[in-house]
Amino acid sequence: QVQLVESGGGLVQPGGSLRLSCAASGSIFSINLMGWCRQAPGKQRELVALITPDDGRSRYADSVKDRCTISRDNAKNTVYLQMNSLKPEDTAVYYCQADITRTGGSHAYRYWGQGTQVTVSS
Repeated sequence: QVQLVESGGGLVQPGGSLRLSCAASGSIFSINLMGWCRQAPGKQRELVALITPDDGRSRYADSVKDRCTISRDNAKNTVYLQMNSLKPEDTAVYYCQADITRTGGSHAYRYWGQGTQVTVSS
């Protein structure tokens, strides 16, 4: 079994900051890609940021690239999303995703966390 557990969401005022964390655990052989998506009420899920654990290369949605930083701790199989200058339109459920090859497996599969709510409001 593989699990992704997110933490760090909450209520923050406009202009504030939050740091989301996502830890992968279980029978993990390798992690090819980790990242974050979000889904606001009535909207489709959208990609926020991705990172390649091996070399740290990252990419961001245009809507967040000047305000967010994705990072990882390979020893802990954990990815972080630092979000600054938050806006009301950042309000959404944030989901962690990871492409993981399980121990004994030959292919990577995409796993999702349960989601963490981020609300930006005064």
